[in-house]
Amino acid sequence: MMEFMLMGGYAGYVWSAYGITMLVLVANVWMAYRFHAKWLKRAQEEGMTKVSTRQPRVRRIS
Repeated sequence: MMEFMLMGGYAGYVWSAYGITMLVLVANVWMAYRFHAKWLKRAQEEGMTKVSTRQPRVRRIS
């Protein structure tokens, strides 16, 4: 198990790459949530009393 964790001497590079990737993914989701919440609040303040959070339906074309 320790050999796996050390990654043949490249553990510092590999684990830091995993950490940076995870940080970027979490930041991306967090920023998208904040952006969506901000615009939803803004739409409600501008007079749109009923703002749907559901996705629109897509009609099927035969």
